[in-house]
Amino acid sequence: MTTAQAHLAGRAATADLGRKPRSLWRDAWHTFTRDRFAVGGLVVLVFLVVATLIGPYLWTQKISTIDFGHALEGPSLDHPFGRDDLGRDLLARVLDGGRVSIAVGITAVLLAITLGTVIGAIAGYFVKLDNPLMRVTDLFLSLPVLPLLLLLIYLFREPLQMALGAQLGTFLMIVGVIGGLSWMPVARLVRASFLALKQREFVEAARCVGAPDRRIIVRHILPNVLSPVLVAATIGVGAAVITESTLSFLGLGFPSDTPTWGRLLFDAVNYLDLAPHWAIFPGLCIFLIVLAVNFIGDGLRDALDPRRKI
Repeated sequence: MTTAQAHLAGRAATADLGRKPRSLWRDAWHTFTRDRFAVGGLVVLVFLVVATLIGPYLWTQKISTIDFGHALEGPSLDHPFGRDDLGRDLLARVLDGGRVSIAVGITAVLLAITLGTVIGAIAGYFVKLDNPLMRVTDLFLSLPVLPLLLLLIYLFREPLQMALGAQLGTFLMIVGVIGGLSWMPVARLVRASFLALKQREFVEAARCVGAPDRRIIVRHILPNVLSPVLVAATIGVGAAVITESTLSFLGLGFPSDTPTWGRLLFDAVNYLDLAPHWAIFPGLCIFLIVLAVNFIGDGLRDALDPRRKI
């Protein structure tokens, strides 16, 4: 090695020593931002969420304004997404319905993640409860999801709508059904992580100092399980949005005055040859949000994996 090379190597080592160390989450964010697809998915997701939140306040067209003289009119400057069979502005309806579709996806995933994490943590930590909880999980995994969804909605939709109102009752029913039938993979994932971590040295040290089981689970093991749970949550949002859209497309979701993206597709079925724009734009929104959350999930998986640091 020449003197110049040794000098450069010394300067690089000094720079590395002087650089402020990054925390775990800063290091994960640094890795995440170097994935172009993940960053692009995050940008698209944030754009869709912000558009559905503030778009109805900025776009002056009302979702209930009827104009039969311009029914099924295609996209124009005044109506970028065109009109439906009653002459209502589709951009306003897509923005308003996107709130419900995204809210269903996020709320259902939060319910599924909570149930799966609690059940998986209990099964993985307490040996006596492992077998019965996992048999219950296997039972739920063996159930046919879509027929069971249809049956539950058929049985409980009208009682909930009468008790809580059409929109709130349908929202709680769909969220409860989707979340209640989606927690099993998360439970098995959390259980496997708990089984691997509860024998580690830091857990044994916590037991030696007299830490109770609840503190060991919440403070020592659970933070080390959050990485795969976050990845599962991001992917689950897309699956929940698709499930809600499927139910609405089958006419079993929200009522017609709540224009979710799936409901818009259901209403557009009979007019595909006359007004294809009616189905294209809500379908494109569903496609974009599912693709975005899948890219984000892949980016988080790589960023939170210590074996794949860039």
